[in-house]
Amino acid sequence: MSSSTYVQLVDLAKYFGKVKALDGLSLDIAQGELVALLGPSGCGKTTALRALAGLQELDRGQLMVDGKDVTFQSASKRGMGMVFQAYSLFPHMTARENVEYGLKLRTHKVSSQKRKERSAELLELVGLSTHANHYPYQLSGGQQQRIALARALAISPKVLLLDEPLSALDAKVRTQLREEIRRIQMELGTTTLFVTHDQEEALSIADRVGVMRNGQLEQIAAPSELYDRPKTSFVAEFVGLTNPISGKVSGGSIEVLGSVVKTLPGSVTSGTGIALIRPESVDVVASKSGNATVAAASFLGASCRLNITMNDGTKVTAQLPSSDAAGIGAGATVSVSLLDMPVFVKAAG
Repeated sequence: MSSSTYVQLVDLAKYFGKVKALDGLSLDIAQGELVALLGPSGCGKTTALRALAGLQELDRGQLMVDGKDVTFQSASKRGMGMVFQAYSLFPHMTARENVEYGLKLRTHKVSSQKRKERSAELLELVGLSTHANHYPYQLSGGQQQRIALARALAISPKVLLLDEPLSALDAKVRTQLREEIRRIQMELGTTTLFVTHDQEEALSIADRVGVMRNGQLEQIAAPSELYDRPKTSFVAEFVGLTNPISGKVSGGSIEVLGSVVKTLPGSVTSGTGIALIRPESVDVVASKSGNATVAAASFLGASCRLNITMNDGTKVTAQLPSSDAAGIGAGATVSVSLLDMPVFVKAAG
């Protein structure tokens, strides 16, 4: 384990009958880092989080936290703070009492005054100091999840574990709360593992994002690297949108849509391949002598998405800044080419 590594998951395996929930998962998390695990349902991301929390026994593997082996340590002794999808607040306790609850269970007793001071500090941090005496039924979903976060942080956890904490909230509140979580995490410097199926959530909140598939880690990287330089076709297709278009590969490049662009490492190296082209990589210009026609245009605010049919029948989706798409609507004749951005190319067929 390197000097900067604070949490280490080593060769984790967990089987439920013939189902391999975890199949040799290894992951290092640096102190103060926020890592998001992203993947489809059943990929093993929640099983990994529960194993680290001490809520799931493993069939194989080792869990290290701050240089100590916690693989067989009980959940109560691991010093983890958890926030779940369900708010999980005690309905008979006020917001302040919920936040204080974890402190009451500490091996080293915390005085009543210290508990009140700590709960007041955390309620201020999550912006709910005026709601200290409210019961859960008096709080909105977003407010309840802020209280759950404050409760998890009250014990100054070694690691904060967030299991789909925003999925039960509406879109606007979800965006606001993920920004709050990131602000608080950075302010406190708490090492954090965040599990989600929401790509935008993972890419916007994490220092690094790990994409999981069939109990294994396909790739882990900074959000921009994961999006722009996927290492496998699964990552390229799972994260964001792509246009799968056939082209000729040779010499580390592919000829596709009348353009020649470089291929990413791990791509097919020769013959016919399927380029996985990001919609933002497609350049569209209005032109009466163009090579394509716009089938539909969708205004998305800052950007505009165009569904385009090439003259040879190939379907392409492009996403442009709305200012660049002004005047380009359904039925418009356009010229389509690719920006000079490398693409991942998978095998054809």
